[in-house]
Amino acid sequence: VQLQESGPGLVKPSQTLSLTCTVSGDSITTNYYFWSWIRQPPGKGLEWIGTIRYSGSSYYDPSLKSRTSISRDTAKNQFTLQLTSVTPEDTAVYYCSRSTGNGTYITVPNDRWGQGTQVIVSS
Repeated sequence: VQLQESGPGLVKPSQTLSLTCTVSGDSITTNYYFWSWIRQPPGKGLEWIGTIRYSGSSYYDPSLKSRTSISRDTAKNQFTLQLTSVTPEDTAVYYCSRSTGNGTYITVPNDRWGQGTQVIVSS
């Protein structure tokens, strides 16, 4: 399985960041995969943003939930992150990842990663 992030590298404050993860080698609807967005701000650790399940349902980090939406296009085998009202604090390397689970929860977290894409929020 391979994951590849794509999207703009520069976003202005107050705009919406939109990133797409294209998955090859397996279907995003396959049981029981969980597809996530994770970021790493400069000088900080990894931050989980949110996850969309194989079923299509999603859940988010509470601190970002009001600004975050993860959706998918099953025909293109892609899932997309939208983060609204961005500020310079949203500057980070953004990763998409796959986790494996059972029908209820993740059992093998982040067993596949994309290479990451740098996003800078600046006017």
